[in-house]
Amino acid sequence: MTPFIARTSRTLMLALTGALLPALAAAQTQGTVFTFSLRGGVEVRPDYFGSESYGVGPDLGFGFGALELPGGFAIGTPGAQPFQEGRFVRGSFRYIGERSADDHPELAGLEDVERALELGVGLGYVGPDWRVFGDLRYGVMGHSSFVGELGFDALFRVSDNLLIHAGPRVDLASSRFARTYFGVTEAEAGASGLDAFQPSGGVVSVGLEVGMRYAFNDRWALVGTASWDRLQDDAARSPITRQGSEDQFGVSLGLSRSFQLGG
Repeated sequence: MTPFIARTSRTLMLALTGALLPALAAAQTQGTVFTFSLRGGVEVRPDYFGSESYGVGPDLGFGFGALELPGGFAIGTPGAQPFQEGRFVRGSFRYIGERSADDHPELAGLEDVERALELGVGLGYVGPDWRVFGDLRYGVMGHSSFVGELGFDALFRVSDNLLIHAGPRVDLASSRFARTYFGVTEAEAGASGLDAFQPSGGVVSVGLEVGMRYAFNDRWALVGTASWDRLQDDAARSPITRQGSEDQFGVSLGLSRSFQLGG
């Protein structure tokens, strides 16, 4: 494991632990049950939004299952398994690495963009052979703006253990997010030679994702995805993207572990 991946993994795990602490404390109360999942693995992704170069980094995630409180109140679906039919509530999580001209000479003259951590919630519904969902996140570290994702999947239940999903994705973001990752200020334009550009929010990308989940048992599963996204509108028109690529690909592979506290 490279120092970068190790350092980033520690940052993400600390963030996940901080997010889980209130629920973990609640689970110590008699009659309270908290179920969740953690995912860990590796991911190949663009070095930054609009980049044509790629790097390998950690892929960590948190999935909210359910929180049952004394008195019968419950958030989520107690006892539900991933891709089980019905409504679902889940945690939504994304880490975005630092963007630095020291690592990418083509960005010389642009200000560095600090790493970001987005936390939020997702809602959706799973049918017999399809699912639809929407996620909303906020940058609690870094860009301090709202982003969202909409998706629809066809589900292929190959066996009791193996499920494959495939479908379209739409990523959206606020103007602040767009300015952070796709904008070029007047000062940066003078230093970099790129045109000044002030993008607006809206649709950032549209694309497709194919994924698989192989369950070894009720707790452990192998999960993987392959994705393609095409930057849209101001994200595609950005001078940063024009010297890179509108097409953004990603591949991830990891393990997921389910937990239940309390009960």
